[in-house]
Amino acid sequence: MAKFRTNHERSGSGASGNIVKVGIFSAVIGGLFFVFNQFMGGSSSEDTTDNPDPIEETNYQPSEEYLPTSTTGQVVHHRYYSLSYSEEDEQAEWVAYTLTKENLNKPWVDRKDVFIPDSKVKTNSSTPADYRGSGYDRGHLVPAADMAFSEEAMRETFFMSNISPQSHNFNGGIWRELEELTRSWAKKMNKLYVVTGPILSYEPKGYIGDNEVAIPAAYFKVLLDLEDPGQKGIGFVIPNEVSYDPLYKFAVSVDRVEEISGLDFYPDLLGDEAEEAIESNFNIDLWPFSKKKFEDRIDKWNKR
Repeated sequence: MAKFRTNHERSGSGASGNIVKVGIFSAVIGGLFFVFNQFMGGSSSEDTTDNPDPIEETNYQPSEEYLPTSTTGQVVHHRYYSLSYSEEDEQAEWVAYTLTKENLNKPWVDRKDVFIPDSKVKTNSSTPADYRGSGYDRGHLVPAADMAFSEEAMRETFFMSNISPQSHNFNGGIWRELEELTRSWAKKMNKLYVVTGPILSYEPKGYIGDNEVAIPAAYFKVLLDLEDPGQKGIGFVIPNEVSYDPLYKFAVSVDRVEEISGLDFYPDLLGDEAEEAIESNFNIDLWPFSKKKFEDRIDKWNKR
């Protein structure tokens, strides 16, 4: 299907190219400011955040060695997560981030549902208008609740590059259950490495909006316990539809998710032997499921 693309106007940060002549007085003042800034330990690099959060970078942003392979060649790094964007499907093929007990135990900031295009996507991301009247939820890949420890982190989850069309009873049902369990597991295990995305290798259920955003047939989530990366990993592949089955029925090995998605999740993180061991095996008993959440989904969430 040929895709119709609209050109989204961007507010770039580049200079206009005009050279402004400055006087000797301005040059002297600028020089004095530079010396003062250097003396005081300031940085001459541009800070793109109004109020950067005083959080150690290792608490939320995975290093390069953690990132999966990108089949699109367009990897985007935000402060709190990274993603690989698929222009053909107008959504990320994966998002990756660390989820820590420390951050999850912090007070939650207020959620503000302000969805905006992602200016870091060079080919232009989808827009909120693509979802309007579609009947599909603007489903988060990085859940807003995972980043509720910081206004900036929460705001980043509303970039349209982090959004994918999800069936309402999937988004508010079994997918919600998995997201809430993932936070529970992170609190229990201290730190999880999370990779989430749509299964773009499956035939889409359809397309929405002027940008023809693909509606994924299924989604995956892959989790790695960073306190014990050689032993504990698990994957999930779940159809994009309402489900009345227990969540554990959708648990699979990381190898299986790789086979289905065409991605390689730990190419540089683990040695070959450790990678093979963790990806080919998973012990469901190491990931405690919640009977209460399952009952809530069946009795309440699926009916909303």
